[in-house]
Amino acid sequence: MNACAPHLAFAAFRGCCASRRWATRLAAHRPYPDLEALLAAADEAAYDLTDADLAEALTGETATTPQRTARPGHFAARTALSAAHAAYESRFGHAFLLCLDACPPEEALDRVLTAIRSRLGNDREDERALTTEELRRIARGRLARLVLNARPGRDGG
Repeated sequence: MNACAPHLAFAAFRGCCASRRWATRLAAHRPYPDLEALLAAADEAAYDLTDADLAEALTGETATTPQRTARPGHFAARTALSAAHAAYESRFGHAFLLCLDACPPEEALDRVLTAIRSRLGNDREDERALTTEELRRIARGRLARLVLNARPGRDGG
């Protein structure tokens, strides 16, 4: 990311978080000495998102939906998750976000369903704060994967 053209860095960062302001800040402050410095800058930019920036970022997100697995009760859980997503979007006006980077795949469906049901009771201000935090965590994971996959010696890097 440090060596590429500014418009390419901006596009890559925008793929991690759809806020133009967030991606512009990260691209403008290059070069980063290491991944930790980039992640710290990403955190700072995320904490500074305005309501408009957050709304823009959320338009680039889809609801957190774990990968399909074959397990007992899977169909019922998927149906419940679909209904919960619809209720969440109706209440808050955007997709439900939850970072699952550290979650084992076999636990993801239950974790998302539990979280969405819990967060449906939040007021708009509390949910905005939680959504911003989840977006920040998701963007961090995407950035880390972007940098790690771009290192020399990696496939495609």
